[in-house]
Amino acid sequence: MSHRRGLSVAVLSVSALSLAGFQGIAAAQPSPSTAAHPAPYSAEAAANVPAVVLKAMQRDLGLTAAQAKESLANQVNTGATAGKLQLRLGKSFAGSWVTGKTGGTLHVATTDAAKAAEITRLGAQPQIVGQSLAGLTATKAKLDRAAGKRGPAHSPVWYVDVRSNKLVLLTSAPAKARQFVKSAGLTAADVTIQQSSLRPRTFHNIRGGDAYYMGGGGRCSVGFAVTRSGQSGFVDAGHCGQAGQSTSGFNQVQQGTFQGSSFPGNDYSWIATNSQWTPTAAVNGYGTVQDRAVSGSTVAQTGTQVCRSGSTTGWHCGTIQQLNTSVTYQEGTVYEVTQTSVCAEPGDSGGSYISGNQAQGTTSGGDGDCSRGGTTFFQPVNEPLSVYGLTLYTGNSNPPDDPPTGGSWAEGTVYKIGDVVTYNGSSYRCIQGHQAQPGWTPAAVPALWEKI
Repeated sequence: MSHRRGLSVAVLSVSALSLAGFQGIAAAQPSPSTAAHPAPYSAEAAANVPAVVLKAMQRDLGLTAAQAKESLANQVNTGATAGKLQLRLGKSFAGSWVTGKTGGTLHVATTDAAKAAEITRLGAQPQIVGQSLAGLTATKAKLDRAAGKRGPAHSPVWYVDVRSNKLVLLTSAPAKARQFVKSAGLTAADVTIQQSSLRPRTFHNIRGGDAYYMGGGGRCSVGFAVTRSGQSGFVDAGHCGQAGQSTSGFNQVQQGTFQGSSFPGNDYSWIATNSQWTPTAAVNGYGTVQDRAVSGSTVAQTGTQVCRSGSTTGWHCGTIQQLNTSVTYQEGTVYEVTQTSVCAEPGDSGGSYISGNQAQGTTSGGDGDCSRGGTTFFQPVNEPLSVYGLTLYTGNSNPPDDPPTGGSWAEGTVYKIGDVVTYNGSSYRCIQGHQAQPGWTPAAVPALWEKI
């Protein structure tokens, strides 16, 4: 089991959320909207989206078309600034988040008051706090270890809340939650216990959001198209199937086989598809919006907008509420998922979360539904890309070359904040986590890399 960063939630069984009647991965034809190779990641490129996409953001997020464009551009700019400050603040860094209707106000927390001037200089609002992000994450790791493979059903969610500078535990039974905290070697001062009625459950082509069926029964939704050494396929939720299990598409045509799967602990998998299925760099808009083009996997931060596509409920949008979340389902606890305000229902499991044109993750589970609203959790996509050696499909038909040695930048590599590479004789440091795409060289994409 991989203990990742996170919030923890109790969930219903996976089988209960797998539906028998998906529309899945289409024996897809390349989408006209994704035929051209996307421009390097920038605020201008992020805001250049079709009008139908802006309309969906207006509907779900209460924005005007101009505000929707501004929100997408702000995501790039605030993310780059937050990454730079995380590196400059070092051990005193205590997290970052955005506020405002369009996410244009960046807040950066630090334990060192002397760093406030540097935060202000880069255009963010400083917050002086008592605990660093590293310290809060270490405290959370104790709860993760105490939870083991399955956390307590009465306390299904816990996470590091950078806005309050606290480790928060959601529970329906505070007295039992205090015992759980004690069993982890922590005190009441270490964890903020909040009463909650959340009861998360899992939501069970190559177009993101399309339906597919698992051999033996059940339906899930496609995450994102990927390739590996010339083999096409897609990443998805781990709870949808196990290695060796066969799949068929939305049209019940034989599709592929699970090559790898991890659940609980993680909630990711990858399915290799046969020659009848063609990858597309698109996410199904289900008629509400034009199919969304996928051009990368830059990680969005807390407070930014995100949309989800799934075969049961189609296209819905909301905001990223918490990173580094641990969630407990009936089947066990999953670590380092991301919590959102987007709704989902059974059959949406595995479906795509995308912010702008950047893939964020695949639907893991949640609480509520799309009639009354809810809370959902997604598995960040960059982890399975790295674990299985997969390349997110962005319309480039040629697989990346083998990574060069010596720390040189390479297409297809998943980079984290702080990673250092060389490119054309110069050194660059990563300031936003992402998988490198063709043309996104460090020299060409200052929103992702800074020269050192």
